[in-house]
Formats: sequence, structure tokens, C-alpha cells
Amino acid sequence: MAGKFFDEWQVGDRIEHEIRRTVTETDNLLISTLTHNPQPLHLDHEAAAASEFGRPLVNSVFTFGLLVGVSVGDTTLGTLVANLGYEKVVFPAPVFTGDTLRCESECTELRESKSRPNAGIVTWEHRAFNQRGELVCRMSRSALLRKRPA
Repeated sequence: MAGKFFDEWQVGDRIEHEIRRTVTETDNLLISTLTHNPQPLHLDHEAAAASEFGRPLVNSVFTFGLLVGVSVGDTTLGTLVANLGYEKVVFPAPVFTGDTLRCESECTELRESKSRPNAGIVTWEHRAFNQRGELVCRMSRSALLRKRPA
């Protein structure tokens, strides 16, 4: 099990996730198709070429999902009771096909569960950066995690 129990986290803990991912055109096409998103900025090279970006943007749902997915192995794998939510999701810079993303997570809050004595709530700020070190996604995520068994 790679994830940590609630009582193993401390506010300020920071993880640089080892997994990096180069985004492909297939990634962008699949997420846009799977989510029924027909936005030409993602799928139409001609329309995207006429935009201020000059080329297709990667669907932000992919960027968001990749950031969450990459974080799971180091944060909640095997200890998760429930994912509680996401807040303050922002995309300060665009992602393009060929960008290589790296991710990090920082524990920002801990609190005991009021209803479950064997669990607590952890909040992280997750961040994704491209190969130039530009922040491309940031979000806050809260999850209910089990405590270490006695």
C-alpha cells in the first residue's frame, strides 16, 4: 500500500510525485470524446490555429484528471474511505499536445472526523507543472482517510 493513513500526515508535508506524463493528441481526443465535449479549440486544428493559442488546447478535464490520478498512489491508495471534493480548481496556463506534466501535493489541513472515530479528513493542494516549470493546474482536494489500525 502506497498511500498514507490519516495519522501519518502533517500539515506542510509535500510530495513530488515520480510519475510524469507527456500529453498526446490521443489523450486529448479520448477525453473530449468520452465527455461529449465538442469544443473546436480541442478538436479542430483549423479553428484552433485561428485562436490566440495557434494550436489545439488540451481539454482541461484531462489535466485535472491526470493531476488527481498521479497523486493517488502517494496519498490515498489503500487508505481512502471517500473522496469528499475539490475546490479552487484553476488552470493558469494552457496545456498542449507534447507537454510533459509533473505533479506535486502539499498537505494543507487535517481534522478529525466528527462521525467516524477511525478516520480523519486530509486536504491537499495539488499542483501540475509543464516542462518549462509553468503552473498549469492547481486545486484543493479533501478526502476521508482511515487511521492506522491499532
